[in-house]
Amino acid sequence: MKTKKPELLAPAGSFEKLKAAIRYGADAVYVGGTDFGLRAASKNFSDTELKEAIDYCHERQKKLYVTVNIIARNYDIDRLPAYLSLLNEIKPDALIIADIGVMELAKKFAPDVPIHISTQANATNYLSVSRYHALGASRVILARELSLSEIKTIREKCPPELELEAFVHGAMCISYSGRCHLSNYMAARDGNHGECAQPCRWKYFLMEEKRPGEYFEVFEDEGGAFILNSKDLNMIEHIPELVEAGISSFKIEGRVKTEYYVATVTNAYRQAIDAYCENPEGYVFDENLLAEVCKVSHRAYHTGFFFGHPKESGQVYESSSYIREYEVAAVVEEDSPGGALVKCTQRNRFIKGDRLEILTPGRTGDDFVVSEMYDGDGAAIESAPHPTMELRLRIPFGVKAGDMLRRRK
Repeated sequence: MKTKKPELLAPAGSFEKLKAAIRYGADAVYVGGTDFGLRAASKNFSDTELKEAIDYCHERQKKLYVTVNIIARNYDIDRLPAYLSLLNEIKPDALIIADIGVMELAKKFAPDVPIHISTQANATNYLSVSRYHALGASRVILARELSLSEIKTIREKCPPELELEAFVHGAMCISYSGRCHLSNYMAARDGNHGECAQPCRWKYFLMEEKRPGEYFEVFEDEGGAFILNSKDLNMIEHIPELVEAGISSFKIEGRVKTEYYVATVTNAYRQAIDAYCENPEGYVFDENLLAEVCKVSHRAYHTGFFFGHPKESGQVYESSSYIREYEVAAVVEEDSPGGALVKCTQRNRFIKGDRLEILTPGRTGDDFVVSEMYDGDGAAIESAPHPTMELRLRIPFGVKAGDMLRRRK
């Protein structure tokens, strides 16, 4: 028996990442304009690009949400009406808003666009969630500090037409739903305006007042103490629990992450969600999908707050390092039925004899050893050392333009 599918919502920090998200199975993407969003480090979208991105998604029956989720200051208020009026004209599928004042402006200057309440609004109980709905929100993105049990209660006690969204994968924040002043204090970069310097990932030592310059480790670790650092969220193994909790939209974090990250993680969650919703009673998790999300750059994984307080279950840990075991070797530029020489563009150096894996929508596990390589002029080569160089590879499997070829480092 089929069950209703939740939306799979992927990050899109640029147009290239947006296309990857859609190609690899996202039902919707969330993007930011050049202002008023919380990811200043991502490429983001100009006003013209926003219109093009909305059209691109709608032509493919996909949705696009625009972040307007800064914690607004007085100087933001005078500039917001013009931007909101523009958004009302180009009609994204929703605005993601954290500030109640911005919400009031959106109702006035973008009345035709639905409002989603950002996780920055710290919605942690059913009364707050219901109140946001009464104020005009069609969806609330829940605080990341909630357990599945708390989410179930919110679902039961809130109007059924109100959608609930939750993060299921990606970086976590040491501060309550991302509201943090540490970056402002340590680096004069306001995280609540999208410029977080991520000081929670830095190494820290303890210095006693009367012994200046003498640094003590907070706990045993030769590299320092990462007392503010958290593991990355990963719920790929828990799709049934997320669906049964009543979550309408599964959100992947990562607008600053790479196109490869977006493609890989979206592809894995797409397959897991589809498999469960097609046959909930007979669902068995495919361990290959866990392996897939481990092939992107990530910190150690954890289930966040979903199954209890992280302090009791090992969320904080002693390193800020990323695990990077795979990289994109090349991108396929043309469709091929298999067995042919295929035009590709190099992304990272690889050589003849390397084993490459194919990343393609809806499929995992195909790999091959590079046995034939030719440059753009047709000359046989032993390696592909130059970024973006054109080459041809003999690929034994069917591939499509846009597929990625990755190698283990």
